[in-house]
This record gives sequence, C-alpha cells and structure tokens, in this order.
Amino acid sequence: MTRIRSHPPTLCALLAAFLLVAPGLLGAQPAPIEGLDQFVEAGMAEWGIPGLGLAIVQDGEVVYARGYGVLRKGEETPVDENTLFGVASVSKAFTAAAVGLLVEDGLLDWDDPVVKHLPGFELYDPAVTRTVTIRDLLSHRVGIGRMTGNRLQWLPNRDRSELVHRMRYAEPEQSFRNGYVYSNVMYMVAGEVIEAVSGMSWGDFVEARIFAPLGMERSNTSITRIGDDPNAAWPHQEIDGEVVEIPRRNFDAVGASASVNTSVQELTTWMRLHLGDPGEVDGVRLLDPATVREMHRAQNRIPDQGITGDLASYGLGWRLSTYEGHRTSQHGGATDGMNTNLVLVPGRNLGVVVTTNTFNSFMDALANRVVDRFLGIEDRPWDQIYRQNYLGAYERARAARDSIHAARQEGTSPSVPMEAFAGTFVDSLYADARVRMGEEGLVLEFWGDESQTLDLEHWHHDTFRASYRNPAQREKFVWFTRDDRGDIDALHVRWTLRPDLLQVGLYPAWYTRDVTFRRVDDR
Repeated sequence: MTRIRSHPPTLCALLAAFLLVAPGLLGAQPAPIEGLDQFVEAGMAEWGIPGLGLAIVQDGEVVYARGYGVLRKGEETPVDENTLFGVASVSKAFTAAAVGLLVEDGLLDWDDPVVKHLPGFELYDPAVTRTVTIRDLLSHRVGIGRMTGNRLQWLPNRDRSELVHRMRYAEPEQSFRNGYVYSNVMYMVAGEVIEAVSGMSWGDFVEARIFAPLGMERSNTSITRIGDDPNAAWPHQEIDGEVVEIPRRNFDAVGASASVNTSVQELTTWMRLHLGDPGEVDGVRLLDPATVREMHRAQNRIPDQGITGDLASYGLGWRLSTYEGHRTSQHGGATDGMNTNLVLVPGRNLGVVVTTNTFNSFMDALANRVVDRFLGIEDRPWDQIYRQNYLGAYERARAARDSIHAARQEGTSPSVPMEAFAGTFVDSLYADARVRMGEEGLVLEFWGDESQTLDLEHWHHDTFRASYRNPAQREKFVWFTRDDRGDIDALHVRWTLRPDLLQVGLYPAWYTRDVTFRRVDDR
C-alpha cells in the first residue's frame, strides 16, 4: 500500500529548477565575458563549490569554455574545459534525440504505443497500458511520479527488466495525460524501447549514434565507463554544514534518465547542434531539422503562477519557457553532488552550460548573468538574489526539522523486544526489505543490496530513524505495526522523493511516499 504526500516546493527549490525572471534593466552592454572569472570565483567561494565548468556558444562558435577550481576538495588537480561531470537529467535530451534517430530510421514513431515495442509493459490500468506512447514517456504526462532521484535509488542493482515489470504496481499521482508528473522511470522505459528496436543498449546506442559522429570522444553513459580517468570531477555535498566529498553512485538502472558524463567542451557541440541550423554542427548532419524542432515543441504544460507568471511547458527532454521575452530551452541535472544547468536561447543563437560538483543555486545565477550579458541587459545581482533565497529556505527547512525533532515523544519504548522486529518484508512495487539484529542494534537492508543498508535508531514507540551507512544518502523514518495477535506484521517506509532542502537533510520534505512492506517470514 502506498500513500503519496506532496505540497508546493519552496521558493528556493523553484529558483533552482527554473530561470528567475525579473524586469529587464537595459543599459550599456559590458563585454559579454568581462569580469566573469571574478564573478565565478566569488560565487564558488561563497557556496563552497570545489569545481565548476562553464561554456558559452553563440552563432555557431564557442565563445568561452573553461574550468575553475579542483576535481576533489583538498587536492590540487584543476578542473578544465575537458573535465568530466555527471550531468544527470540533462541526459534526457540525449535519450529523446536517440528516439528521434530511430524515428528517422523508420523503426518507430513518436506516437507508437509502448507495448508495440515492449509487449510485456504494463501500467496500473489496462486502458493506459494500451494507450501510453513513447511521446508520453518523454514528456512526463503518464502520471507516474518519482521512484528514483538525486538521493533515492530504486532497485539499483536489479536488471531493468524487473524495474519495467514492477511499474505495473505504481499508482498514478495524476490521471493519464492530465498534467505534468516528472518521472525518471518513464525515461528508463524509453531507454528499453531504444534497446528493443535497435538491438543496442541505450548507452551503446547513444555513444555510437550521437557521441561518435559529433566527436564527443570523452563523453560516456555510465560511471562504470569513467574508470581511472584522471580528469573526472568527484561529487561533494554539504553535510552538517560542511561540503565534503561523497562516493560516486551508479544510476545505470535508470541510465536513460540520468547517466551521461561529459565535459563543457563537448557540450558546446551538443548545444550548437540545437541552435542555428538545427540538427547539424561542424558539417555533420545528425538529425533532421524537423526532429530537433519536435524536441523543442511544447508537449505538456508545466504548472505556472497564473496571470502574473510566464508560461512553461515540457518538450521532449527540454523544459521550454521565456526569459526577458526570448524563448528558452533549458534543463537542469542533479545527482550525487553533481549539479548542471544548460540553457539555450534559440532566437539569439546562444547557449550556456554550467557544471558543478556540489549542489548549489549559484549555477543558475551564473547562467542568468551570462544570458543577460549577451542580451544586452545591465548586470543584475543574481548571485545575491539566489543566495538570499537559499539562506531563507535553509532557515525555514532547519526550523521545520527542529519541529519534527521537538515532536519526538521522549521516554517511550518499543512495544516488543528489538529481536521481534527482525524479519523479511515485501511490497509489490518496492520488492523486498530485511530487518536484522546487528552488533549495535537493528539494521535495515533493501533489496539484498549492501549499498542500501541503514542503521535504525529508536525514535519513539515503534518508529525508528533509519540512517544510511553512506552519509550522503542521509536518513528517513520507518515504523512497524502489529497484527491482531500482537506480532509485528508490517514495515512502513517514508521515502523522500524531494526534500525541502537537501543541505538540511532528507526531512523535512515536500514530496514523500509512504510504502507498507508486509512481513512474509515465519514467526
């Protein structure tokens, strides 16, 4: 049984996701890149960003491409324009382009039902299963929400065929084609369609049909392909007020949504492919112009602020909006301490990408500063705007977390001996979980996966705070209930799909899912 809880994100979360628009202050245009180095270095110091890559293209030319800072905090190897960063959800546009290539090959159509190519695919409703198309997958209009995200992994070491099979048990957050519900797992399904049609895995297809012809020789589709590359950034995260290095984690299970690793230098080629004469770059015709236009055409409206706000929509792998009256195509990416913002202004033949190796909103301020410069808009204090909104969000999240702590009921005890909580628990969507006694208390492990191990701290009554042994994954709450005989018969897990602010922790959270795992072992 699943219960989803969500409420609108904080202003800071909105700012991190979207380009903030303020009234244009037209004035004398500074040299477009004058003073950028100082702006970047000051922002990195204020936000504690170890390394950053920045690239700008305009009119088919690379205007700027360089790196700042270091690959790993505490070491001296510098970031440069060729440093690999994980660009997370920026990968979605590559998946959409891969589908576009198969459309051009005549092997599928954007509006093919998914079951035409994946006959075993099922969703919560037979009518939806028959109807859902590849276009639906790519435009976030299926209604199935997050199963995996920048802190959350779902069955990360299981075969993708199992993930596809279990999607039939996922309950919709909105009815089919009746809104925008961002979904990494639907992009995973699109990746499986690519493999079924082409005979190549999503990763192999993207590398062979996109990276190779575009000369993106350093780019790859999995952290397993980074190997010992000496010029790859390491992820970092703010934990307990300090930016620290965290482990790389493998998201290949949903690779088509989030697993591209690339550099700002090679992203200049990708950006130029979508600008100017769309689909062609440096004499290489990769995509038909009509295919690129389809990717940047509105497919699904994104909720907006009404009459006072700008319209926003989702294309195929791109978020579409306007900035100071100019149409934009943009996408962010965030996972495991890697944060990216890529913005195109097609009417000005302009593109900018910022990659960083820790979570922050400065990358959005930097992108805004660059776009302003090339639009001839006088410098605005984007760095201060984003920083002040972040600090305000931090205080609100911290206060909300303190309220959760204050509500803890002191002096309570579990209703049964600790050993009685141990057992195996299952859910149709979330598979299996095991609770066992460890040397220092109860231990929870999901999916027989050692990397998904949490230590349980008694909170109150039969509720526990579960802390991942990988500190970057933070913590969550779980609780147990008993049957009519008094035996523990269920484990309940509150999955955090989006926290209010990750730097504070996985709770408080504005988007959660409560899942009940039923006990199946003998007692």
